[in-house]
Amino acid sequence: MAKKNTTNWPLAPAPESKDHFKLKPQYELFIGGKWQKPKSGKYFDTINPANEQKLARIAEAGEADVDAAVKAARKAYDNVWSKMPAAERAKYIYRIARLLQEKARHFAVVESMNGGKAIRESRDVDIPLAAAHFFYYAGWADKLQYAFPGKNPTPLGVAGQIIPWNFPLLMASWKIAPALACGNTVVLKPAETTPLTALLLAELIQEAELPDGVVNIITGAGATGAALVNHPDVNKIAFTGSTGVGKLIQKSIAGTAKKATLELGGKAANIIFADATIDQAVEGIVNGIYFNQGHVCCAGSRLYVEESVHDEVVRKLKHRMKSLVVGDPLDKNTDIGAINSKEQLGIINKYLKIGQEEGADMYQPACDLPGKGYWCRPTLFTNVAQSARIAQEEIFGPVLAIQTFRTVDEVIQKANNTPYGLSAGVWTDKGSKIFNLTTKMRAGVIWANTFNKFDPTSPFGGYKESGYGREGGVHGLGAYLNLN
Repeated sequence: MAKKNTTNWPLAPAPESKDHFKLKPQYELFIGGKWQKPKSGKYFDTINPANEQKLARIAEAGEADVDAAVKAARKAYDNVWSKMPAAERAKYIYRIARLLQEKARHFAVVESMNGGKAIRESRDVDIPLAAAHFFYYAGWADKLQYAFPGKNPTPLGVAGQIIPWNFPLLMASWKIAPALACGNTVVLKPAETTPLTALLLAELIQEAELPDGVVNIITGAGATGAALVNHPDVNKIAFTGSTGVGKLIQKSIAGTAKKATLELGGKAANIIFADATIDQAVEGIVNGIYFNQGHVCCAGSRLYVEESVHDEVVRKLKHRMKSLVVGDPLDKNTDIGAINSKEQLGIINKYLKIGQEEGADMYQPACDLPGKGYWCRPTLFTNVAQSARIAQEEIFGPVLAIQTFRTVDEVIQKANNTPYGLSAGVWTDKGSKIFNLTTKMRAGVIWANTFNKFDPTSPFGGYKESGYGREGGVHGLGAYLNLN
Protein backbone atom coordinates (compact mmCIF):
# COMPACT_ATOMS: atom_id res chain seq x y z
CA MET A 1 0.00 0.00 0.00
CA ALA A 2 1.20 3.50 -0.74
CA LYS A 3 2.40 5.57 2.21
CA LYS A 4 3.56 9.12 2.58
CA ASN A 5 6.33 9.91 5.05
CA THR A 6 6.56 13.69 5.24
CA THR A 7 9.75 14.07 7.26
CA ASN A 8 12.02 11.27 6.02
CA TRP A 9 12.86 9.52 2.80
CA PRO A 10 10.08 7.26 1.52
CA LEU A 11 10.30 3.76 2.94
CA ALA A 12 10.23 0.81 0.57
CA PRO A 13 7.50 -1.70 1.48
CA ALA A 14 8.72 -4.56 3.71
CA PRO A 15 5.73 -6.89 3.98
CA GLU A 16 5.76 -9.93 6.23
CA SER A 17 5.34 -13.09 4.18
CA LYS A 18 2.08 -15.05 4.35
CA ASP A 19 3.42 -17.97 2.31
CA HIS A 20 4.37 -20.16 5.28
CA PHE A 21 0.78 -21.06 6.19
CA LYS A 22 -2.77 -21.23 4.88
CA LEU A 23 -5.97 -20.37 6.66
CA LYS A 24 -8.83 -22.79 6.31
CA PRO A 25 -11.78 -21.47 4.31
CA GLN A 26 -14.12 -22.47 7.16
CA TYR A 27 -13.77 -22.98 10.92
CA GLU A 28 -16.14 -24.97 13.12
CA LEU A 29 -16.65 -24.92 16.90
CA PHE A 30 -14.02 -26.56 19.12
CA ILE A 31 -16.01 -28.61 21.63
CA GLY A 32 -14.87 -31.65 23.59
CA GLY A 33 -11.55 -31.78 21.74
CA LYS A 34 -13.24 -32.03 18.34
CA TRP A 35 -14.36 -29.64 15.61
CA GLN A 36 -18.14 -29.60 15.46
CA LYS A 37 -20.54 -27.87 13.10
CA PRO A 38 -22.99 -25.44 14.74
CA LYS A 39 -26.37 -27.05 15.40
CA SER A 40 -28.09 -24.04 13.81
CA GLY A 41 -25.99 -24.31 10.65
CA LYS A 42 -25.22 -20.58 10.88
CA TYR A 43 -21.90 -19.04 9.85
CA PHE A 44 -20.48 -15.54 9.48
CA ASP A 45 -17.50 -14.07 7.64
CA THR A 46 -14.42 -12.65 9.30
CA ILE A 47 -12.51 -10.06 7.27
CA ASN A 48 -9.18 -8.29 7.04
CA PRO A 49 -9.92 -4.68 8.13
CA ALA A 50 -6.95 -3.40 6.10
CA ASN A 51 -8.48 -4.39 2.76
CA GLU A 52 -12.03 -5.64 3.61
CA GLN A 53 -11.28 -9.04 2.08
CA LYS A 54 -12.86 -12.17 3.54
CA LEU A 55 -10.41 -14.33 5.47
CA ALA A 56 -12.61 -17.26 6.51
CA ARG A 57 -16.12 -18.44 7.30
CA ILE A 58 -16.75 -18.85 11.03
CA ALA A 59 -19.31 -21.00 12.85
CA GLU A 60 -21.88 -19.17 14.95
CA ALA A 61 -22.63 -20.95 18.22
CA GLY A 62 -26.22 -20.94 19.47
CA GLU A 63 -27.57 -21.87 22.90
CA ALA A 64 -27.42 -25.59 22.10
CA ASP A 65 -23.76 -25.31 21.12
CA VAL A 66 -22.95 -23.33 24.27
CA ASP A 67 -24.68 -26.02 26.32
CA ALA A 68 -22.65 -28.72 24.58
CA ALA A 69 -19.41 -26.84 25.27
CA VAL A 70 -20.23 -26.35 28.96
CA LYS A 71 -21.19 -30.02 29.30
CA ALA A 72 -17.88 -31.04 27.67
CA ALA A 73 -16.00 -28.76 30.08
CA ARG A 74 -17.89 -30.15 33.08
CA LYS A 75 -17.20 -33.75 32.02
CA ALA A 76 -13.49 -33.00 31.59
CA TYR A 77 -13.39 -31.25 34.96
CA ASP A 78 -15.14 -34.04 36.87
CA ASN A 79 -13.39 -36.98 35.22
CA VAL A 80 -9.92 -35.80 34.24
CA TRP A 81 -8.59 -32.32 34.93
CA SER A 82 -9.52 -31.77 38.59
CA LYS A 83 -8.23 -35.25 39.43
CA MET A 84 -4.95 -34.92 37.55
CA PRO A 85 -1.84 -34.24 39.69
CA ALA A 86 -0.96 -30.55 39.50
CA ALA A 87 2.52 -31.28 38.21
CA GLU A 88 0.98 -33.13 35.26
CA ARG A 89 -1.33 -30.21 34.52
CA ALA A 90 1.73 -27.98 34.49
CA LYS A 91 3.33 -30.09 31.76
CA TYR A 92 0.39 -29.52 29.43
CA ILE A 93 0.39 -25.76 30.07
CA TYR A 94 4.15 -25.65 29.47
CA ARG A 95 3.72 -27.59 26.24
CA ILE A 96 1.19 -25.01 25.00
CA ALA A 97 3.70 -22.25 25.77
CA ARG A 98 6.46 -23.97 23.81
CA LEU A 99 4.19 -24.59 20.83
CA LEU A 100 3.17 -20.93 20.86
CA GLN A 101 6.82 -19.97 20.68
CA GLU A 102 7.41 -22.36 17.78
CA LYS A 103 4.42 -21.00 15.84
CA ALA A 104 4.91 -17.36 16.83
CA ARG A 105 5.38 -16.09 13.27
CA HIS A 106 2.19 -17.79 12.10
CA PHE A 107 0.17 -16.36 14.99
CA ALA A 108 1.63 -12.86 14.58
CA VAL A 109 0.70 -12.66 10.90
CA VAL A 110 -2.86 -13.91 11.49
CA GLU A 111 -3.29 -11.51 14.43
CA SER A 112 -2.35 -8.57 12.20
CA MET A 113 -4.48 -9.78 9.28
CA ASN A 114 -7.60 -10.29 11.40
CA GLY A 115 -7.18 -7.45 13.89
CA GLY A 116 -5.54 -4.73 11.80
CA LYS A 117 -2.68 -4.06 14.21
CA ALA A 118 0.85 -3.48 12.96
CA ILE A 119 2.93 -6.64 12.63
CA ARG A 120 5.61 -5.13 14.87
CA GLU A 121 3.16 -5.11 17.78
CA SER A 122 1.81 -8.60 17.08
CA ARG A 123 5.30 -10.02 16.58
CA ASP A 124 7.16 -8.22 19.38
CA VAL A 125 4.47 -7.80 22.06
CA ASP A 126 1.30 -9.85 21.71
CA ILE A 127 2.61 -13.31 20.84
CA PRO A 128 5.65 -13.33 23.17
CA LEU A 129 3.48 -12.11 26.05
CA ALA A 130 0.87 -14.77 25.32
CA ALA A 131 3.51 -17.51 25.54
CA ALA A 132 4.96 -15.89 28.68
CA HIS A 133 1.61 -16.17 30.45
CA PHE A 134 1.44 -19.90 29.78
CA PHE A 135 5.05 -20.34 30.95
CA TYR A 136 4.40 -18.32 34.10
CA TYR A 137 1.23 -20.14 35.15
CA ALA A 138 2.70 -23.55 34.29
CA GLY A 139 5.18 -22.82 37.07
CA TRP A 140 2.43 -22.06 39.60
CA ALA A 141 0.23 -25.10 38.91
CA ASP A 142 1.82 -27.31 41.61
CA LYS A 143 2.64 -24.47 44.03
CA LEU A 144 -0.80 -23.12 44.94
CA GLN A 145 -0.29 -23.96 48.62
CA TYR A 146 2.75 -21.66 48.58
CA ALA A 147 0.84 -18.91 46.79
CA PHE A 148 -1.88 -18.98 49.46
CA PRO A 149 -0.34 -20.16 52.74
CA GLY A 150 -2.79 -21.23 55.39
CA LYS A 151 -5.52 -21.75 52.80
CA ASN A 152 -6.89 -24.79 51.04
CA PRO A 153 -7.02 -23.69 47.37
CA THR A 154 -9.47 -25.67 45.24
CA PRO A 155 -10.65 -25.01 41.67
CA LEU A 156 -14.00 -23.39 40.94
CA GLY A 157 -15.09 -25.74 38.14
CA VAL A 158 -16.07 -24.46 34.69
CA ALA A 159 -14.92 -20.98 33.68
CA GLY A 160 -16.76 -19.05 30.96
CA GLN A 161 -14.40 -16.54 29.38
CA ILE A 162 -15.26 -13.75 26.93
CA ILE A 163 -12.50 -11.71 25.31
CA PRO A 164 -12.36 -8.55 23.12
CA TRP A 165 -10.92 -7.80 19.70
CA ASN A 166 -7.97 -5.59 20.67
CA PHE A 167 -5.60 -8.31 21.98
CA PRO A 168 -7.25 -11.57 20.88
CA LEU A 169 -4.51 -14.11 21.59
CA LEU A 170 -3.06 -12.31 24.60
CA MET A 171 -6.49 -11.98 26.23
CA ALA A 172 -7.13 -15.68 25.60
CA SER A 173 -3.79 -16.59 27.15
CA TRP A 174 -4.08 -14.56 30.31
CA LYS A 175 -7.51 -16.04 30.92
CA ILE A 176 -6.94 -19.67 29.92
CA ALA A 177 -3.50 -20.13 31.53
CA PRO A 178 -4.40 -19.30 35.17
CA ALA A 179 -7.72 -21.14 34.89
CA LEU A 180 -5.95 -24.34 33.80
CA ALA A 181 -3.18 -23.94 36.36
CA CYS A 182 -5.80 -23.82 39.12
CA GLY A 183 -7.51 -26.98 37.87
CA ASN A 184 -10.52 -25.44 36.11
CA THR A 185 -11.82 -26.20 32.64
CA VAL A 186 -12.70 -23.49 30.14
CA VAL A 187 -15.26 -22.37 27.57
CA LEU A 188 -13.81 -19.38 25.70
CA LYS A 189 -15.65 -17.04 23.34
CA PRO A 190 -13.47 -14.68 21.27
CA ALA A 191 -14.79 -11.45 19.76
CA GLU A 192 -16.78 -11.98 16.57
CA THR A 193 -14.46 -9.70 14.54
CA THR A 194 -11.21 -11.41 15.62
CA PRO A 195 -11.80 -15.14 16.12
CA LEU A 196 -8.92 -16.55 14.08
CA THR A 197 -6.03 -16.70 16.55
CA ALA A 198 -8.31 -18.26 19.17
CA LEU A 199 -9.24 -20.94 16.64
CA LEU A 200 -5.56 -21.45 15.78
CA LEU A 201 -4.96 -21.80 19.52
CA ALA A 202 -7.57 -24.58 19.53
CA GLU A 203 -5.57 -26.36 16.82
CA LEU A 204 -2.44 -25.91 18.92
CA ILE A 205 -4.25 -27.29 21.98
CA GLN A 206 -5.11 -30.37 19.96
CA GLU A 207 -1.45 -30.70 19.01
CA ALA A 208 -0.49 -30.40 22.69
CA GLU A 209 -2.83 -33.36 23.36
CA LEU A 210 -4.67 -31.56 26.13
CA PRO A 211 -7.42 -33.88 27.39
CA ASP A 212 -10.68 -33.47 25.46
CA GLY A 213 -13.01 -30.82 26.85
CA VAL A 214 -10.49 -29.05 29.09
CA VAL A 215 -10.54 -26.05 26.73
CA ASN A 216 -13.51 -25.42 24.44
CA ILE A 217 -13.60 -22.49 22.02
CA ILE A 218 -16.91 -21.29 20.60
CA THR A 219 -17.42 -18.38 18.22
CA GLY A 220 -20.28 -15.97 17.77
CA ALA A 221 -21.51 -12.51 18.70
CA GLY A 222 -23.33 -11.06 21.71
CA ALA A 223 -26.02 -13.72 21.88
CA THR A 224 -23.38 -16.44 22.16
CA GLY A 225 -21.68 -14.58 25.00
CA ALA A 226 -25.01 -14.04 26.78
CA ALA A 227 -25.81 -17.75 26.57
CA LEU A 228 -22.45 -18.54 28.15
CA VAL A 229 -22.91 -15.99 30.96
CA ASN A 230 -26.40 -17.28 31.73
CA HIS A 231 -25.61 -20.99 31.61
CA PRO A 232 -26.44 -22.47 35.02
CA ASP A 233 -23.44 -24.84 35.09
CA VAL A 234 -20.76 -22.15 34.67
CA ASN A 235 -18.98 -21.33 37.94
CA LYS A 236 -16.94 -18.30 36.91
CA ILE A 237 -17.25 -15.53 34.31
CA ALA A 238 -14.13 -13.69 33.15
CA PHE A 239 -14.90 -10.82 30.81
CA THR A 240 -12.79 -8.17 29.12
CA GLY A 241 -14.72 -5.60 27.10
CA SER A 242 -16.92 -2.56 27.32
CA THR A 243 -18.30 -1.14 30.55
CA GLY A 244 -21.84 -1.35 29.17
CA VAL A 245 -21.62 -5.10 28.58
CA GLY A 246 -19.85 -5.55 31.92
CA LYS A 247 -22.83 -4.01 33.70
CA LEU A 248 -25.19 -6.36 31.87
CA ILE A 249 -23.08 -9.32 33.01
CA GLN A 250 -23.22 -8.10 36.60
CA LYS A 251 -27.01 -7.96 36.43
CA SER A 252 -27.19 -11.41 34.83
CA ILE A 253 -25.15 -13.17 37.51
CA ALA A 254 -26.59 -11.26 40.48
CA GLY A 255 -28.16 -13.70 42.90
CA THR A 256 -26.20 -16.66 41.56
CA ALA A 257 -23.10 -18.32 43.01
CA LYS A 258 -21.01 -17.38 39.97
CA LYS A 259 -17.77 -15.55 40.57
CA ALA A 260 -16.62 -12.89 38.14
CA THR A 261 -13.69 -10.74 37.10
CA LEU A 262 -14.51 -7.80 34.83
CA GLU A 263 -11.83 -5.77 33.03
CA LEU A 264 -13.73 -2.95 31.37
CA GLY A 265 -13.19 0.46 29.78
CA GLY A 266 -10.59 3.08 30.51
CA LYS A 267 -9.61 6.68 29.92
CA ALA A 268 -6.01 6.68 31.08
CA ALA A 269 -4.28 9.88 32.11
CA ASN A 270 -0.66 10.48 31.10
CA ILE A 271 0.97 13.26 33.13
CA ILE A 272 4.10 15.13 32.01
CA PHE A 273 5.87 17.37 34.52
CA ALA A 274 8.29 20.11 33.52
CA ASP A 275 11.22 18.19 35.03
CA ALA A 276 10.57 15.12 32.85
CA THR A 277 12.85 14.06 29.99
CA ILE A 278 10.56 15.51 27.33
CA ASP A 279 11.77 13.47 24.36
CA GLN A 280 11.37 10.23 26.33
CA ALA A 281 7.92 11.31 27.46
CA VAL A 282 6.82 12.19 23.92
CA GLU A 283 7.89 8.77 22.69
CA GLY A 284 6.01 7.18 25.56
CA ILE A 285 2.87 9.13 24.68
CA VAL A 286 3.14 8.00 21.05
CA ASN A 287 3.60 4.41 22.19
CA GLY A 288 0.65 4.67 24.57
CA ILE A 289 -1.95 5.96 22.11
CA TYR A 290 -0.79 5.69 18.48
CA PHE A 291 1.25 2.51 17.96
CA ASN A 292 -1.76 0.42 19.02
CA GLN A 293 -4.32 2.55 17.12
CA GLY A 294 -5.69 3.49 20.53
CA HIS A 295 -7.19 -0.02 20.60
CA VAL A 296 -6.19 -0.55 24.22
CA CYS A 297 -8.42 -0.12 27.24
CA CYS A 298 -5.40 1.35 29.05
CA ALA A 299 -4.37 3.64 26.16
CA GLY A 300 -3.09 6.98 27.40
CA SER A 301 -5.83 8.98 25.70
CA ARG A 302 -5.75 11.94 28.14
CA LEU A 303 -2.52 13.93 28.34
CA TYR A 304 -1.92 16.45 31.13
CA VAL A 305 1.12 18.66 30.54
CA GLU A 306 2.60 21.11 33.05
CA GLU A 307 1.84 24.55 31.66
CA SER A 308 5.45 25.70 31.32
CA VAL A 309 6.37 22.88 28.89
CA HIS A 310 3.01 22.59 27.08
CA ASP A 311 4.14 24.31 23.87
CA GLU A 312 7.35 22.26 23.69
CA VAL A 313 5.51 18.97 24.23
CA VAL A 314 2.84 19.75 21.63
CA ARG A 315 5.46 20.87 19.11
CA LYS A 316 7.50 17.69 19.57
CA LEU A 317 4.39 15.51 19.50
CA LYS A 318 3.27 17.00 16.19
CA HIS A 319 6.76 16.54 14.75
CA ARG A 320 6.80 12.90 15.86
CA MET A 321 3.30 12.30 14.48
CA LYS A 322 4.44 13.46 11.03
CA SER A 323 6.90 10.57 10.87
CA LEU A 324 4.34 7.87 11.76
CA VAL A 325 3.56 5.47 8.93
CA VAL A 326 -0.10 4.54 8.51
CA GLY A 327 -0.79 1.58 6.26
CA ASP A 328 -0.57 -2.16 5.63
CA PRO A 329 -0.43 -3.91 9.03
CA LEU A 330 1.84 -6.60 7.57
CA ASP A 331 4.45 -4.03 6.50
CA LYS A 332 7.29 -3.94 9.03
CA ASN A 333 7.59 -0.17 8.48
CA THR A 334 4.00 0.46 9.57
CA ASP A 335 3.44 2.23 12.88
CA ILE A 336 -0.36 2.51 12.78
CA GLY A 337 -2.44 -0.24 11.22
CA ALA A 338 -6.12 -0.45 10.39
CA ILE A 339 -9.07 0.23 12.68
CA ASN A 340 -10.59 -3.12 13.61
CA SER A 341 -14.03 -2.66 12.05
CA LYS A 342 -16.25 -0.29 10.11
CA GLU A 343 -18.39 0.17 13.22
CA GLN A 344 -15.40 1.17 15.36
CA LEU A 345 -14.17 3.61 12.71
CA GLY A 346 -17.63 5.18 12.74
CA ILE A 347 -17.40 5.68 16.51
CA ILE A 348 -13.96 7.29 16.21
CA ASN A 349 -15.10 9.64 13.45
CA LYS A 350 -18.12 10.60 15.55
CA TYR A 351 -15.82 11.68 18.38
CA LEU A 352 -13.55 13.62 16.01
CA LYS A 353 -16.60 15.62 15.02
CA ILE A 354 -17.70 16.03 18.64
CA GLY A 355 -14.26 17.29 19.65
CA GLN A 356 -14.33 20.02 17.01
CA GLU A 357 -17.91 20.97 17.87
CA GLU A 358 -16.89 21.33 21.52
CA GLY A 359 -14.32 23.94 20.52
CA ALA A 360 -11.09 21.95 20.74
CA ASP A 361 -8.38 22.37 18.09
CA MET A 362 -7.77 19.18 16.09
CA TYR A 363 -4.45 18.25 14.49
CA GLN A 364 -3.78 15.37 12.11
CA PRO A 365 -0.55 14.97 10.11
CA ALA A 366 -0.84 14.90 6.33
CA CYS A 367 -0.50 11.33 5.11
CA ASP A 368 -2.03 9.19 2.40
CA LEU A 369 -4.47 6.53 3.52
CA PRO A 370 -5.08 3.30 1.58
CA GLY A 371 -8.14 3.31 -0.67
CA LYS A 372 -9.78 0.28 0.95
CA GLY A 373 -10.07 -0.71 4.58
CA TYR A 374 -10.72 1.19 7.78
CA TRP A 375 -8.21 3.92 8.57
CA CYS A 376 -7.77 6.87 10.89
CA ARG A 377 -4.88 9.31 10.99
CA PRO A 378 -3.21 9.87 14.38
CA THR A 379 -5.07 12.77 15.98
CA LEU A 380 -4.55 15.16 18.86
CA PHE A 381 -6.79 17.83 20.34
CA THR A 382 -5.56 20.91 22.20
CA ASN A 383 -7.59 23.49 24.13
CA VAL A 384 -9.69 20.67 25.57
CA ALA A 385 -12.04 21.42 28.47
CA GLN A 386 -12.10 19.01 31.42
CA SER A 387 -15.82 18.47 30.85
CA ALA A 388 -15.43 17.75 27.11
CA ARG A 389 -16.72 14.40 25.95
CA ILE A 390 -13.40 13.61 24.24
CA ALA A 391 -11.78 14.00 27.68
CA GLN A 392 -14.37 11.93 29.55
CA GLU A 393 -15.57 9.16 27.25
CA GLU A 394 -13.66 6.17 25.90
CA ILE A 395 -13.02 6.57 22.16
CA PHE A 396 -10.88 3.48 21.51
CA GLY A 397 -8.99 5.06 18.65
CA PRO A 398 -5.73 6.98 17.97
CA VAL A 399 -7.10 10.20 19.49
CA LEU A 400 -5.30 12.20 22.19
CA ALA A 401 -6.89 14.98 24.27
CA ILE A 402 -4.36 17.43 25.77
CA GLN A 403 -4.87 19.68 28.79
CA THR A 404 -2.55 21.69 31.03
CA PHE A 405 -2.02 21.95 34.79
CA ARG A 406 -0.04 24.10 37.22
CA THR A 407 0.05 22.18 40.51
CA VAL A 408 0.25 18.57 41.64
CA ASP A 409 -3.09 18.79 43.44
CA GLU A 410 -4.75 20.17 40.31
CA VAL A 411 -3.54 17.36 38.06
CA ILE A 412 -4.49 14.66 40.58
CA GLN A 413 -8.00 16.09 40.76
CA LYS A 414 -8.25 16.24 36.95
CA ALA A 415 -6.81 12.77 36.42
CA ASN A 416 -9.27 11.24 38.91
CA ASN A 417 -12.23 13.15 37.46
CA THR A 418 -13.45 10.36 35.20
CA PRO A 419 -15.77 7.37 35.60
CA TYR A 420 -12.84 5.07 34.81
CA GLY A 421 -9.79 4.00 36.77
CA LEU A 422 -7.81 1.42 34.83
CA SER A 423 -4.35 2.89 34.30
CA ALA A 424 -2.24 6.04 34.28
CA GLY A 425 1.28 7.27 33.54
CA VAL A 426 3.59 9.76 35.25
CA TRP A 427 6.64 11.38 33.63
CA THR A 428 9.00 13.17 36.02
CA ASP A 429 12.62 13.16 37.18
CA LYS A 430 11.57 13.19 40.86
CA GLY A 431 10.92 9.89 42.59
CA SER A 432 9.09 11.64 45.45
CA LYS A 433 6.64 13.11 42.96
CA ILE A 434 5.99 9.66 41.49
CA PHE A 435 5.23 8.16 44.91
CA ASN A 436 3.01 11.09 45.84
CA LEU A 437 0.90 10.72 42.69
CA THR A 438 0.69 6.94 42.72
CA THR A 439 -0.77 6.96 46.22
CA LYS A 440 -3.48 9.46 45.28
CA MET A 441 -4.51 8.44 41.75
CA ARG A 442 -7.39 6.02 41.47
CA ALA A 443 -6.01 3.72 38.81
CA GLY A 444 -5.26 0.02 38.93
CA VAL A 445 -1.91 0.28 37.13
CA ILE A 446 0.34 3.34 37.15
CA TRP A 447 3.48 3.45 35.04
CA ALA A 448 6.37 5.79 35.82
CA ASN A 449 8.52 7.11 32.95
CA THR A 450 7.17 4.40 30.67
CA PHE A 451 3.76 3.24 29.45
CA ASN A 452 1.95 0.08 28.35
CA LYS A 453 4.51 -2.30 29.80
CA PHE A 454 3.07 -5.68 30.77
CA ASP A 455 4.43 -8.73 32.54
CA PRO A 456 2.66 -11.96 33.50
CA THR A 457 3.94 -11.63 37.07
CA SER A 458 2.12 -8.31 37.60
CA PRO A 459 -1.59 -7.98 38.37
CA PHE A 460 -3.77 -5.90 36.06
CA GLY A 461 -7.23 -4.46 36.67
CA GLY A 462 -9.09 -1.28 37.51
CA TYR A 463 -11.29 0.74 39.81
CA LYS A 464 -14.72 2.33 39.38
CA GLU A 465 -16.27 1.63 35.94
CA SER A 466 -13.06 -0.04 34.77
CA GLY A 467 -14.22 -3.21 36.49
CA TYR A 468 -13.13 -5.30 39.43
CA GLY A 469 -10.82 -8.22 40.12
CA ARG A 470 -7.25 -8.68 38.95
CA GLU A 471 -5.66 -10.78 36.23
CA GLY A 472 -1.98 -11.62 36.07
CA GLY A 473 0.46 -12.54 38.82
CA VAL A 474 -0.58 -14.41 41.95
CA HIS A 475 -3.75 -12.29 41.99
CA GLY A 476 -4.74 -13.96 38.73
CA LEU A 477 -4.62 -17.35 40.45
CA GLY A 478 -6.90 -16.28 43.29
CA ALA A 479 -9.61 -15.35 40.81
CA TYR A 480 -9.91 -19.03 39.79
CA LEU A 481 -9.84 -20.64 43.23
CA ASN A 482 -11.97 -21.26 46.27
CA LEU A 483 -9.77 -20.17 49.18
CA ASN A 484 -11.09 -21.76 52.37
